[in-house]
Amino acid sequence: MKLLIKILLRTLLTIFILVNIITAFHAYKFTHFYNAADVAVKQQKTGWDKTEDILFGINVAKKPDSITNTIASQTIYLYTKDSIQLEGWWIKTTDTAKGTVILFHGHGSTKAGILLESEEFGKMGYNTLLMDFRAHGNSGGNTTTIGYYEAEDVQLAYDFIKNKGEKNIVLWGISMGAAAVSKAINDYNLPANKIILEMPFGSILQAAEGRIKMMQLPPEPLATLITFWGGTEHGFWAFGMKPAEFVKKINCPVLLQWGRKDPRVTQAETDLIYANIVAPKKLVVYDNAGHESLCEKENAKWLSEVQDFLKN
Repeated sequence: MKLLIKILLRTLLTIFILVNIITAFHAYKFTHFYNAADVAVKQQKTGWDKTEDILFGINVAKKPDSITNTIASQTIYLYTKDSIQLEGWWIKTTDTAKGTVILFHGHGSTKAGILLESEEFGKMGYNTLLMDFRAHGNSGGNTTTIGYYEAEDVQLAYDFIKNKGEKNIVLWGISMGAAAVSKAINDYNLPANKIILEMPFGSILQAAEGRIKMMQLPPEPLATLITFWGGTEHGFWAFGMKPAEFVKKINCPVLLQWGRKDPRVTQAETDLIYANIVAPKKLVVYDNAGHESLCEKENAKWLSEVQDFLKN
């Protein structure tokens, strides 16, 4: 009997160690983008290739901006405290603009991916600044923390526009960008005039759960382990990354937007974030949109809601 117990305990310990090793690899791949030259592209994957992807995750190439900076009035460069170079496009509408909207993209995207929103804000009479987060687009680095350290990127962009003498600064973020905006408000008390948050996740744990569900796998305990290892590998407590809590520090009007068909961010997360906002607020739900550009998917509604929010 004692021998069986020892064998069982050893087996459970082995499984526990293996599961943690596998999730540690997946957490690293989720928070790391490889240079394109370092990612091998295979047209047909063998059984071992597929098994390797399941066990150790997929190497994802860093996506460069697909559009040149000819659309920008100025390409700007900002530097984080650990010397990562961030690239942004400053797009000036007129000398008599109503203000400046600073835009922040989602995980794995780039500033080129939010040009449509920038163009629409421009038509409304606003200058815009589009930023590539660290490890994204033309910015330096290969590591992303899904909004945690990216809060500094938001603060740097805000200070750049503030130092231009701008008095009316609007922060807009989608998905990870919205999460980073909320953390920047929490950490740096940025006195933005208005904030637009589109599809922010409630916490990194819930973001991991959403990602795993899309892989048609049971979210727990994988999400908890990936969250733990993702933070541990990059030196922060990932369970404390909670945009749903950070929004309590916002003291300017907020427009919160979400797509009802979103497979990653739940209605419960959205409702909690909305409930925790103590500043003047409005929640808009897009019935036909998922986790995607609301501006592109339901353009007329987006324009109506955003214009109404900015003029009030």
